Amino acid sequence: MMERPPIIVRAATDTDRAATASVLAQAFIDDPAMAYLFRSAAGRDNRLARFFALMSDVDAEASNWSLALEDGVPVAAATWRAPGSWATPASAMLRFLPRLVSVFGTALPRALTLQSVLETHHPTAPHWYLQYAGCVPAQQGKGYGGAAIRDRLAQCDAEGLPAALETATESNLGLYRSLGFVITDSFPIGNTLTFWTMWREPR
Repeated sequence: MMERPPIIVRAATDTDRAATASVLAQAFIDDPAMAYLFRSAAGRDNRLARFFALMSDVDAEASNWSLALEDGVPVAAATWRAPGSWATPASAMLRFLPRLVSVFGTALPRALTLQSVLETHHPTAPHWYLQYAGCVPAQQGKGYGGAAIRDRLAQCDAEGLPAALETATESNLGLYRSLGFVITDSFPIGNTLTFWTMWREPR
């Protein structure tokens, strides 16, 4: 029986912003947090595409992201923020305010409240922050998402730095545990959404 070749993972570049946004928009179509923000399923795919295009422009350092490839095409992405840079600066929020209004519309207050709650629960010790990780639906369950995340975790271990994340998808907890994360907190958002905060010490 032939062994599967290793999954190719590489750092993103500025030219990968659109591809990264596309991967994440597809990956998060059924994510509980995104369903909470974009409550109507009709048009959610379009809003997610614009949301992740915006987020890919907010982050200055695309080289902090990892992409897992299938036949040279990104199918999974893990977007990270470096130690000390986990929060979105107020200056960036103001600069991109017109696009935020366009993406969220009347849901913008709900999105800003969610961001505020997440920041309140976010750890303050220096760490790499796994902001988003996802795989296109057709390739899920094949190890691409885990491979994209492990790429940066290897650097965390080499640098002796921890990593942190939040997730509202309970089914993802097992994957993150297998990568060395442990749950440090859980908290509700409204009546329908729960977030888990997870932390990983370097190995």
